Amino acid sequence: MTRPIIRLLTAVAAVVLLATGCTSGDDTPRAATTTKPTPPPRATPAPAPKDRTCHRLTYTQALAPATTDDPVPCRSAHTAQTYAVGRLTTEVGGHLVAVDSPRVQRQVSGSCPRRLTAFLGASTERLRLSMLRAVWFTPTVDASDEGADWYRCDVIAVAGGQQLAPLTGTLSGALRTAGGPYAMCGTAEPGTKGFRRVLCREKHSWRALRTIALGDGKTYPGASAAKAAGQKPCQEAGRGVAKDALDYQWGYEWPTAQQWAAGQTYGICWAPA
Repeated sequence: MTRPIIRLLTAVAAVVLLATGCTSGDDTPRAATTTKPTPPPRATPAPAPKDRTCHRLTYTQALAPATTDDPVPCRSAHTAQTYAVGRLTTEVGGHLVAVDSPRVQRQVSGSCPRRLTAFLGASTERLRLSMLRAVWFTPTVDASDEGADWYRCDVIAVAGGQQLAPLTGTLSGALRTAGGPYAMCGTAEPGTKGFRRVLCREKHSWRALRTIALGDGKTYPGASAAKAAGQKPCQEAGRGVAKDALDYQWGYEWPTAQQWAAGQTYGICWAPA
């Protein structure tokens, strides 16, 4: 009756031996060694865009929130020029905020338009009377997760409709003088069927003269109020550029609610070119 007990004790001893490891005759305990896990490689974020570079964008690309296009020489044909590059603040109160969140996007939508007038050498009024506009880009969500924290401000020239005008050279200081090739003109009298805003270097028959501030610039005043606000000042502006003060034309274009929401918080006075 003792053999089964001996086999059981032998089996237990073997398990203990496997659990503690072989000593090869050395009974001194050895400390167990551990290997620290290798952290997964972190992707290197793409470098931030460079300032004063030129780009060949389509109208759709210019309105996109992010872009991965490569710059082209400014001496060649292009449709956009970078005039400012900055860093995003994506940490608020110790917490990361998504790059596509309204809070982060407001940083860019406020900064880029403010910096455009200095680059073009223009007042806000002269910029509004031109076809030059600011667009901006931030990294994609994936690129932001990898550490990208830049934003890029570009200036484009709207050719009319959903097209961008081709550019050559730099736009730095392009609006230092009134008028010029980037000023806003029209293909017909504002409000008529054939009216379309175009660059003054293109064929046109009307020219934008001045803008009319509407209300506080925050709340849309309504179509009737916006229309009434520009009647007298635009009439005076038209008379001021007419050859005959008793025989002249003038026009006034006021924003719709949709245009107001897109940023046009002013009316525009027109006269025949």
